[in-house]
Amino acid sequence: MEIAYFDCFSGIAGDMIIGALLDAGLELSALKRELKKLPLTGYQIKAFKTEKKGIKGTKFEVKAPHEKTHRDLKDIFRIIEKSSLAKKIKDDSKKIFKRLAEAEAKVHGVGIDKIHFHEVGGVDAIIDIVGAVIGLDILKVDKIYSSPLSFGKGFVKFSHGKFPIPAPATVELCKNIPIRYTDIEGELVTPTGAAIITTLAEFSPRLDLKIEKVGYGAGSADLKEIPNLLRVVIGQKEQDLEQDEILVLETNIDNTTPEVLGYLTEKLIEKGALDVYLVPIIMKKGRPGTILSVLCNPEKLNLLSSIIFSETGTIGLRTQFHLRKKLPRKIEVVNTRFGKARVKVITYGEKVHISPEFEDCRALADKNKIALREVYREVEKNFWSGVGTGRRSVHK
Repeated sequence: MEIAYFDCFSGIAGDMIIGALLDAGLELSALKRELKKLPLTGYQIKAFKTEKKGIKGTKFEVKAPHEKTHRDLKDIFRIIEKSSLAKKIKDDSKKIFKRLAEAEAKVHGVGIDKIHFHEVGGVDAIIDIVGAVIGLDILKVDKIYSSPLSFGKGFVKFSHGKFPIPAPATVELCKNIPIRYTDIEGELVTPTGAAIITTLAEFSPRLDLKIEKVGYGAGSADLKEIPNLLRVVIGQKEQDLEQDEILVLETNIDNTTPEVLGYLTEKLIEKGALDVYLVPIIMKKGRPGTILSVLCNPEKLNLLSSIIFSETGTIGLRTQFHLRKKLPRKIEVVNTRFGKARVKVITYGEKVHISPEFEDCRALADKNKIALREVYREVEKNFWSGVGTGRRSVHK
């Protein structure tokens, strides 16, 4: 599986993405050939090497005539649909523009159909967005990851006037993803860059890769503190393991009853915790207590923390971020003489392991008044024989 990891230490913009891909081996002639499939004329693109604080990178530029009219989402969709680009490129490009329109609509308090793109509706922005999708496709990238995004500070001029950095649409696009604020003056993350990366990528502070290519895309600014570059690393992920970042919440509890802890465990799972477990411990002065550990996605921090504080007597929580590696898995449905049951299918190389879903099997055992283990045997037998399965993946 070919992986692209965008290291956004100095932010991200549409032109920087294409510049990084060109620097990593994307042929400019191939990009131009695909972009010509768009029904757009009068623009010119070029790429050249430049240096930012001693590091060489590629600057991508689009020269387009000034347009007096502003396009809405339907106009842009029409341009994309009229092209002869591959369906996946069209679909991904439209997803990015739709996400951008939704962010603008939220900021301005209007419906998505009322949004008229200004800066991001011009030919240059269309080329940046569609060109980024084309570049990833040409390089045969299967999966995209990104580091947390870095925000600058100050103000930036838009068609509506002067806006604080990051721009309101950028903040809206970056909801529920990891970001970090810096003391760097200037716009590091543009709405176009935010729209592309938040639509196409998963976010992780680290990624284990066998590196094959590295590219640097240059921005337009000359920053005092750091080089204005976007780094992309392209390579193979070890053994095709899935990877994400999770948060571990922990606290020591010695003043909460077992009944409440059991209720708390169920409530945390119901509200989105990935796992909850309790470990008995001996605390200071010989008091018996319990370590409550909760695994969750980072965006669940505030919700799950408030539940723990409300339901227990604890006055503090420990938090740790962990990189999690996972075997690829999917859910398939198996038909048996007792009824349907879901099966978790886990793969590791050429090995396949299955785990029938407990709740489904328990329901079938109760319904048919038979032993649970008999249902398990029937589900496993039908799975491996292919009986009653369409090998239909329900969700991963």
